Amino acid sequence: MSEYHKSLAEVHESVNIPQSKNFFKTLLAFLGPAYMVSVGYMDPGNWATDIAGGSSFGYQLIWVLLMSNLMALLLQSFSARLGIVRGLDLAQASRQTYPAVVNIGLYTLAEIAIAATDLAEVIGMAIGLNLLFKLPMLWGVVLTILDSFVLLFLMNKGIRKMEAFIIALISIIGLAFILEMLIVKPDGAEVIQGFVPSFLENKSLYIAIGIIGATVMPHNLYLHSSLVQSRKFSREKEGIKQALKFNFIDSAIALNLAFFVNAAILILAAAAFHKQGLQQVAEIQDAHLLLQNLFGSLAPALFAIALIAAGQSSTITGTLAGQIVMEGYLNLRIRPWVRRIITRLIAIIPAALTIVVLGEENLGELLVLSQVILSLQLGFAIIPLIHLVSDKKYMHEFTVKPVVIWLAWLVALIVVTLNIRLVINETTVVFASTSIAFIWKALLGIIILMVALLLGYIIFFPLVKRKDDIKKLPHASIGELDKLQPKTFTKIAVALDFTGSEKAIIEYATSVGGKSIKYILIHIVESAGARMMGDEISDMETKADMDLLTGYCSAMAKLGYHCVVVLDFGSPVKKIAEIVSKQSCDLLIMGAHGHKGIKDIIFGSTADEVRHNVNVPVMIVKS
Repeated sequence: MSEYHKSLAEVHESVNIPQSKNFFKTLLAFLGPAYMVSVGYMDPGNWATDIAGGSSFGYQLIWVLLMSNLMALLLQSFSARLGIVRGLDLAQASRQTYPAVVNIGLYTLAEIAIAATDLAEVIGMAIGLNLLFKLPMLWGVVLTILDSFVLLFLMNKGIRKMEAFIIALISIIGLAFILEMLIVKPDGAEVIQGFVPSFLENKSLYIAIGIIGATVMPHNLYLHSSLVQSRKFSREKEGIKQALKFNFIDSAIALNLAFFVNAAILILAAAAFHKQGLQQVAEIQDAHLLLQNLFGSLAPALFAIALIAAGQSSTITGTLAGQIVMEGYLNLRIRPWVRRIITRLIAIIPAALTIVVLGEENLGELLVLSQVILSLQLGFAIIPLIHLVSDKKYMHEFTVKPVVIWLAWLVALIVVTLNIRLVINETTVVFASTSIAFIWKALLGIIILMVALLLGYIIFFPLVKRKDDIKKLPHASIGELDKLQPKTFTKIAVALDFTGSEKAIIEYATSVGGKSIKYILIHIVESAGARMMGDEISDMETKADMDLLTGYCSAMAKLGYHCVVVLDFGSPVKKIAEIVSKQSCDLLIMGAHGHKGIKDIIFGSTADEVRHNVNVPVMIVKS
């Protein structure tokens, strides 16, 4: 697979697995991806559903949390297996399996799930900032866009630094809730009784579905299948077996820690509110205030700190999942910071509108709704995943055993059945209402029908039709290599920026072209004066640049190379593209800018932008 199509290419196989028989040393190298995934299981959306469940029903819904965690462990192990064995993330593998129109539907639903996830993180962060620093909610919502730069910084530091940051935040959350449990002192016998399943109906069903959606999150299945590929292990049978074993251990530890946090939030709400007769607490703000009234200042402070840590950690993994989904389904790559800002704005707008139009008191309901939306999307990630890991043609000896596959289908059946029941309950109310116009009811009916058809298709299509020749990524086929003709050039454009790499650039150019072709030496003067006055400017910088350019040309001529110089003024991206086209060049060779990340935003990335504006191959030389 080419570099362009590696899942999360920035960190792909960036962590070496030591060739050691030391169990703990090897485990330490593999630990990390599941912790990145686990933050999604303890994000602010989970808090809202857990608080609502604990305050309304006491300890009764702990079994739903346990069931959700077991589902998550099973499905995340499937996701990791897919990434390890096939070297594809869930979006890429789905793109191979289903037709384009189906993949567009799956991509749309995945983006809706990621937007719902980000909405929960925006609201949770804003609430946490409000509770700890009294920052107005609207300002808190707007300020959450700044965490885009935290992600950008961490991506540039590498996957291990990002994992360490996430683990530090998880540790803060875990420590905060250990202290919370010591303060509220829940009834142990009643907690144990909460593990016994009970019947779900109406509000308990709605909250239970929200808990499932908040726990088994669709974007985590895409994320995990990609993150496991950050480890560079042997692709032989024994290497894959080792990777599967250690990644399962990683998942088991991380997801059980996430279960502890979720259970702690629900138990906290049950012990602090339900036992006190406060059974309608669904707002995080109300929970914070009541904790202060009941237990003093320490409990609410810990609560707010943990909430901020949960929101910040979750927003990082949500962005990575968005990148994976877009690249995998659409084969479209944009800069991570652009992707981050777009995703965040999609979340900020509804949160800000809710505050302005409906008031801050309705944010809690919006938070729970976001988790129900996640649950509704879940089947569209689970079902393709089950098909993919049970396909012997591509998984070979690492195909999941039939009994485990049937267990996974049972999980999918539970999720889909609960969601269908919820949709029927909610749509019955909508269709029975006389205050809703017919056109809106018709639109809702069409959407439900289209989603139902998509669900049916992804369930049955792989069962009745296994493609013998799957689509390649991106969509090309391997040609006949014996018919390849060597490329010859007549004109090579050589862009020089006078930053010290000129010798290396000219060496590469002459190595490719030899002495029989023509070289076009290019330099663009991009000073403020040059941009305004163009070729009318005659300052010292322009004269010095021309002297350098002609000097290089003369030196090449002495060595037997034929070259001409072109000095132009203004934007390097625009002018280089114009010169390459006007001179009918066959190849462009230029230097790397030598910076990335934040510096790309500040100084720009000329080479990256030029390659999108020329119709010839571009060689980037890094001295």
